[in-house]
Amino acid sequence: MSDKFIFRFVAIVTIVVVLLVVLLNRHLIPGPAIAPAFTPYLPMLNAVINGTCTVLLLVSLYFIKRGNITMHKRLNILTFCLSAVFLVSYVLFHYLMRTDTVYGDVNRDGKVLGSELTEYGSLRKVYLIILVPHIILAAGVFPLILLSFYRGLQMQVEKHRKLVRWTFPFWLFVTASGVVVYLMIRPFYHF
Repeated sequence: MSDKFIFRFVAIVTIVVVLLVVLLNRHLIPGPAIAPAFTPYLPMLNAVINGTCTVLLLVSLYFIKRGNITMHKRLNILTFCLSAVFLVSYVLFHYLMRTDTVYGDVNRDGKVLGSELTEYGSLRKVYLIILVPHIILAAGVFPLILLSFYRGLQMQVEKHRKLVRWTFPFWLFVTASGVVVYLMIRPFYHF
């Protein structure tokens, strides 16, 4: 396959995934009237997957620093597969669950309580400081992960290394911050 084909493929997949996530988060794709019983467990599953991917990325780095390409490759394939499961679970959750969760909760008038100087006000700012780069980098690192994975599987070592210098820290931040975001928003789930 040519580089041109790979870049087009990655661009199309990225656009489709990002567009799907945006449409789901804006509730522009109708889901079922009643979510299946397993739906409330998906965010916890996603946090577990993110935490596992964080550990796997660090262990993968350990092995490549020691020259163990086979273990590095196996761990990255596992991490890539788990990240794909995460993506399916994330999309499924946002398709099935039609309500938004707001950090700090809302009062009866719909006003976000965390925006006031309440017990959640300061923590809401911390939450948003973590959430915003998490979202931006999650979208931005997606094509880098696909390209890095492809270059690694093709044993295009120099191209893989150049990409991974950016991909690794961003992917690591996204997986680790995903766990933190879950732990911070979990008390405000109402399902």
